[in-house]
Amino acid sequence: MTLKGIDPLLSGELLQALDELGHGDLVVVADRNFPAHTQGAPVVRIDAGVVDAMRAILSVFPLDTFVEQPLERMVPEDGTGAEPGFPWTVPAEVIAVAAAAEQRSLTFRDIPRMAFYERAKQAHLIVLTRETAPYCDFVLTKGVV
Repeated sequence: MTLKGIDPLLSGELLQALDELGHGDLVVVADRNFPAHTQGAPVVRIDAGVVDAMRAILSVFPLDTFVEQPLERMVPEDGTGAEPGFPWTVPAEVIAVAAAAEQRSLTFRDIPRMAFYERAKQAHLIVLTRETAPYCDFVLTKGVV
């Protein structure tokens, strides 16, 4: 990417895919273990971990203000991700990046793994990252510019 002001992680393909989405459309940002190609939405790869991918995406992608939780995350079936002390730091970093980009307080809607796969089938785009930490899968709901 050689444009000024555009994060170099955002390829032309990814920028076009994000630009073509409308208000309320869903984007999954997923770790490398997510079964992206079986969900039905177009898949675009980004050569970064989830936190850096989210920072880049949220620099151009508005989150919805008409829904209470425009950020959703996958958690283990036993719900341990919903508890304080979830063993991976990525979700905390993602919520901090999103809150900074949106300049407002945000929380996740937690979705157990199998239900998350069903939710992902409603997505209009899947961004597949190189993230190796487990359960680093998120849904973003697009807002308006």
